[in-house]
Amino acid sequence: MPRLHPPPSELHWRSLALLNVFRFLGLIALLTSLTLLVRRSPMSADQWPFFLQLCGAYITMALIFAVGIARRLPVFHVQLGVQVLADVLFIVGIMHLMGGIKSGLGILLLPYLAAAGLIARGRMSLFHAALASIAILLEQTWQWLQLRAALDEFLVPALLCAACFAVAWLAHRLARYAAESERLAEQRGIDLANLAQLNARILQDVSDGVLVVDRHGTIRQCNDQAVRLIGLQPAADATLPAVLPGLDLALAAWRDNPKQLPPLLQAMSRKTLRPRFVRLTASYDLEVLVYLEDMDKLRREAQQLKLAALGRLTANLAHEIRNPLGAISHAGQLLREDCGDSPLQLRLTQIINENAARLERMVRDVLELNRRDRVQMSEIRLPGWLLTFLDEVRQAEEITVTVALVCPDEAVVRFDPGHLHQVLWNLLRNGWRYCSKGPGSLAVMVSERDGRWRLDVLNDGPPVPADAQSQLFEPFFTTESKGTGLGLYIAREICAANAALLEYIPSGEVGACFRIVFGRYDVQKT
Repeated sequence: MPRLHPPPSELHWRSLALLNVFRFLGLIALLTSLTLLVRRSPMSADQWPFFLQLCGAYITMALIFAVGIARRLPVFHVQLGVQVLADVLFIVGIMHLMGGIKSGLGILLLPYLAAAGLIARGRMSLFHAALASIAILLEQTWQWLQLRAALDEFLVPALLCAACFAVAWLAHRLARYAAESERLAEQRGIDLANLAQLNARILQDVSDGVLVVDRHGTIRQCNDQAVRLIGLQPAADATLPAVLPGLDLALAAWRDNPKQLPPLLQAMSRKTLRPRFVRLTASYDLEVLVYLEDMDKLRREAQQLKLAALGRLTANLAHEIRNPLGAISHAGQLLREDCGDSPLQLRLTQIINENAARLERMVRDVLELNRRDRVQMSEIRLPGWLLTFLDEVRQAEEITVTVALVCPDEAVVRFDPGHLHQVLWNLLRNGWRYCSKGPGSLAVMVSERDGRWRLDVLNDGPPVPADAQSQLFEPFFTTESKGTGLGLYIAREICAANAALLEYIPSGEVGACFRIVFGRYDVQKT
């Protein structure tokens, strides 16, 4: 069954409590005026006891109403109806003791009816007016029966009854208007809350770091990307110099000349950032929106565009080079068979074969650039897979020591097996090249952190120089004269295509560690 009345809000109960306070104040004002301000009492001596008894009953009812409001019992509409009835009976009773309608106290009914109509949102306003009108007419009828009023004196009570209905109708209209305004304000509040959530979501999803700075240079808001780029979480009311040195000077220069290009800044995270300022108001001196662009990311994106074009070009060239290169390698082998015992000819044919093999590796690496997009990921159980792989790589690369392996039995990842084979082969070959080639000089360790498996390839050789670590995974960067500089770059791109991350972990003055961080994968249990 539908509810007869919607549940009252806390505002309804507070309004009812204010009406009860008004009831106390009205009674105090009435008693004060009758005892102190009026020179002649409008009541006779024998009427005063009835008046005091009526006031005592009214005060008792008001106290009971206060307890009921505090405990929210009985229900709201019952309490409001009882309180209005008590007000009507009290005022009409006082009016009767003071001579009826001629006393002028009937006008006190109007503010009570108006207040009750506004509190009830107009639902019972006309009913309350009808109660007051009936009480007024009954009192006037009693006065007429007691021969204290003439029959033609019913006009004034009738006008007062009309005033009661007019006030009730006006309260009803005002209550409807207030209810509509309340609903509109509530809807606007919901819209504003949704808009605030949308703005917060957009702010967090922006690829650039975003700071909101007030006129005093204090940070009022920032997104997660700004925290990552800066390298720290700004404290409450943090200033620009404490978060990113030089940003306050760049902001001041921009306010003086908005067309001036801001300088590049170095963050604590060792990232190079370029600030961009956008004013939020018409004035440049008030709140400002600061965008922090990661220049390293922009360089990588520009590099990716160049490499995409270069990859298409080099792939075509590689296919064209491979055919004559095969002919050169074959001719070099035939010359080596026919050179006899001549040292010079043997040396020349060896140079031909070595350089042909080097060109073949370069062509193969260039062609591998386009393989990273063809991914066929599957479930790989690392313990058994790594044992087989390490036996294969030891035989092929002539690794004379045992490669230490630490791998939990439950280690399962999702990766393209061929891609993982290629990446690990490259890492182990490089590790064997630089390690001491003694027992324990090369190791593979698998561990778990934050729900993601990590595979470390460690060697005891010299670490990568600090100045070369930033360029380690860039294409065509190599520290060897015979290297192509594509091995680590291809390995990182293959890992990225398989939702993994390849990174170099500095391990001190001795040793190097390359780590593959696999993507999250929950094993499906059957």
